[in-house]
Amino acid sequence: MDNIAKTIDHTLLKPDATKQQIEKLAREAQAYGFAAVCVNPVWVETAYNILKTTPEVKVATVIGFPLGATLPEVKALETQKAIEHGATEVDMVIHMGALKERQDQLVERDIRAVVEAARGKALVKVIIETSLLTEEEKMRACHLAVAAGADFVKTSTGFSGGGATVQDVALMRQKVGPTIGIKASGGIRTREDAQRMLEAGATRIGTSAGVAMLG
Repeated sequence: MDNIAKTIDHTLLKPDATKQQIEKLAREAQAYGFAAVCVNPVWVETAYNILKTTPEVKVATVIGFPLGATLPEVKALETQKAIEHGATEVDMVIHMGALKERQDQLVERDIRAVVEAARGKALVKVIIETSLLTEEEKMRACHLAVAAGADFVKTSTGFSGGGATVQDVALMRQKVGPTIGIKASGGIRTREDAQRMLEAGATRIGTSAGVAMLG
């Protein structure tokens, strides 16, 4: 099996995605041995029903997506419901306004609400939306994600006009240390793009181009 395939979250988060497209995504993930599919919460059960026979391919979903501007209690409930439907990984968006205002306790509480809802049931990836942050804010966001008990930090939603960069991945790895996962996501279209992110310290690649990348 292709080593890059094992790092890919095969992603379809478009608002107009259909059940047929989600089923195709899940079958592609099975065929290529991707790490996970990443779908909106309404499609978790659809993906799970296909992937439950291949538990090595995880079902990931997004929480508070794509803005992060949802109450912590709502993010926690969204996490709980997604897990009930079969998700074993959740990618949550932080409260970026609070981060920019240096309300660090609020940011950490927001992340921790999801971590606690997922504890023992799902990995938590924290999307910090690097394209909207200064270097200092990126580092502080990584620190808060780790402090709140997250399993991964993630570069981008892919919905804010900027995606992953090698520099951001390297900065995140420097900040979180060797044991926290890093998901590079947003604008990764080729095998070469993915390889550069992995070399910079990423452990997971979020992309909708996984099949083309490996074709």
